[in-house]
Amino acid sequence: MFSSRTMGRFLANIILLFLLLFVATGCNSRQTSNKLKVVTGTSLLMTAVQEVGKDRVEVKNIIPPASCPGHFDIKPSDVAVLSQARVFLMHDWQGKLFTKELVASANNPQLEVVPVAVKGNWMAPPVWQQALQAVASILAEKDPANKDYYKAKAQEAVDQAARVGQETQARLQAAGTGKLKVLCSDQQEGFVRWAGFQVIGTYGRPEELTPQRVKELVDKGRQAGVQLIIDNLQSGPDAGAGIAKELGIPRVTISNFPGGLPGTDKWDQALQKNVELLLAALPK
Repeated sequence: MFSSRTMGRFLANIILLFLLLFVATGCNSRQTSNKLKVVTGTSLLMTAVQEVGKDRVEVKNIIPPASCPGHFDIKPSDVAVLSQARVFLMHDWQGKLFTKELVASANNPQLEVVPVAVKGNWMAPPVWQQALQAVASILAEKDPANKDYYKAKAQEAVDQAARVGQETQARLQAAGTGKLKVLCSDQQEGFVRWAGFQVIGTYGRPEELTPQRVKELVDKGRQAGVQLIIDNLQSGPDAGAGIAKELGIPRVTISNFPGGLPGTDKWDQALQKNVELLLAALPK
């Protein structure tokens, strides 16, 4: 049998253990609830929020990265994520998809919808740097208690993007992309020009490529001496296949969004993957 003193110590230790567990659980719960809850319209916005907000934000994304964000069919379950959010970030060009009526159906009066108006292809490092700063300003406005934190993390991410961009451009230039003429998806034009290629012409989604339009592109490509076709994963991964076949030249598909290709959840991973695909497709 235990002595009364031993039993007393045992009970005291049990009580102390419960108190410690309660405090720890309470702290964790409070830290989670204090995070700024953000929902994004694309993985580009989600990645920017993650880079700038780190552990001060809780972010969820609606449109899968391999899907076309302009032609995605929104489901009730997609809208449901907005019911628990404080901020909804979408690109300014997504307004036709995320209408006021659709957002209102989430029944969340606390939700603030913020369109992000950064023009250009966000996979190009200079544009990505602008996007990071824009997202940081929005997070700082909605969560002023962490304003300095967001500003500091944004600057770190901007500096990193600048370094990665310089290194990547050096690789592309060394491979001679500046001498290569290409036809590419209109959704990739900004990135392809940043990569140094000479863009002779662009094309839209597969349904826009009528026989007449394909003939025009083939004729233009043949006349200019185009050497590569560059497709966009999200708007039609095989859109330029017929053009490449007619011209007898290589074709490659790259992504406009982090997570669109395996192992590319972060922006810099998506950039490096695109560059690897482009370099592998260059005419030998």
